[in-house]
Amino acid sequence: MQWYGSILPRIQRFVPTTTILEIACGYGRWTQFLHDLCDKLIVIDLSENCIQACRQRFADSSRISYYVNDGTSLAMIGDESVDFAFSFDSLVHADEPVVKAYITQLARILKPGGAAFIHHSNLGDYPQYSIMERFPRLRRLLSLVGLLEKKSHWRDFSVTARKVARYAEASGSRCVSQELVTWDTRRALIDCMSTIVRKDSPLSRANRVLKNRSFTREMRYLSRLAPLYGPGDGAHRGLPQ
Repeated sequence: MQWYGSILPRIQRFVPTTTILEIACGYGRWTQFLHDLCDKLIVIDLSENCIQACRQRFADSSRISYYVNDGTSLAMIGDESVDFAFSFDSLVHADEPVVKAYITQLARILKPGGAAFIHHSNLGDYPQYSIMERFPRLRRLLSLVGLLEKKSHWRDFSVTARKVARYAEASGSRCVSQELVTWDTRRALIDCMSTIVRKDSPLSRANRVLKNRSFTREMRYLSRLAPLYGPGDGAHRGLPQ
């Protein structure tokens, strides 16, 4: 329900297509949907266990290529070979060097008309959280008692939407939209979904930014619908109930 009600409407203009790259695929939660939207799917993850699990889960498919990377590199992806790059609910936990590394490689791997949809943290936009970067001892103390993770939802403290836009611009690509959203928070926009294209793309334009404080309500609504129309009970650890 989260895929069809929330994610697919945001990426529908880019799919189906020829080649999709999924960054940080995990155990294939979104791979199962991306698989049917392309002729070739490339999945990458830092965890060899995740890649092996996906190999087993999608063993009947001949259209998926699998790679274990170092958590930052897309060196195994050819120049101008990807129509659509995707990552959702994974890179929100990645720190600034990791997010920057991935964003700066998009201009090389995307086809001229290609695009990327990257879900990442915006927690660094809030001083009460970003200050933890300057006080690692305090951060460790709060982590030990579980307070930090509960309030931040395990988002990274160093990444912001503005930084991602700057990384893209400096590397030959460009954010054309950024949706700042809540994630089980009342008003704090701790996440961002950035759509990125090459500067020479026909899709290139000035960035459009939307502050969406209704996103948590959207997810909760879909969670309530899932038991009615989905195959399971609709519960998911990453979905606010």
